[in-house]
Amino acid sequence: MIRIGNASGFYGDRAAAWREMLEGGPLDVLTGDYLAELTMVILGRDRLKDPSSGYARTFLRQMEQCLGLAADRRVRIVTNAGGLNPAGLAAALRSLAARLGLPTTIGYVEGDALDHPGALAANAYLGAFGIASCLTAGADVVVTGRVTDASLVVGPAIAHFGWTRDDLDALAGATVAGHVLECGTQATGGNFSFFTELPDGGRRPGFPIAEVHADGSSLITKHPAPAARSPWRR
Repeated sequence: MIRIGNASGFYGDRAAAWREMLEGGPLDVLTGDYLAELTMVILGRDRLKDPSSGYARTFLRQMEQCLGLAADRRVRIVTNAGGLNPAGLAAALRSLAARLGLPTTIGYVEGDALDHPGALAANAYLGAFGIASCLTAGADVVVTGRVTDASLVVGPAIAHFGWTRDDLDALAGATVAGHVLECGTQATGGNFSFFTELPDGGRRPGFPIAEVHADGSSLITKHPAPAARSPWRR
């Protein structure tokens, strides 16, 4: 079994979530989804101003606080925060790790960018096997551009269980888990209609975790922390 958590459902999600998830309990992998169609436009405009940008800068700030904690907890990180420039974010993370004195191996997946004259951004969705290859090669952090949202969960499961492209049932099951996790707290009460009846008004639902098994089945749960109150437990 592999425990895969989520700490971001969109660009601008709760900044403290990475630390909350790393400190809240055991994990094998922690993922973060930052990309949507509007986000790609935002990152495209950033890149017009500065060709070295084009990635989710908030993720880099979060890792300044959490990269060492992830290393201490032996939690690997997988994110699509690379946006339009995964190589650039990977380079920035290597510089950050060096400055923090952390022997961190950074991998990145690219190849989604399409050359289309006049377009601010054009990308083809990649899948999970590039992520799996980085993890199998020993990456502590894997950064991608545009991959299918569920791939952030499917990739670590492939690496952990050694699935191949022919393990369709297992891949399908992990894809379901990935779709549940990729929108963050929408899986754990973020869209709960009766939030006013909850003790804290539903202001800080805990982020989800998928306990994925070798056959692709999963249990969706979360840390038993104050920020993850039991009314949302699944």
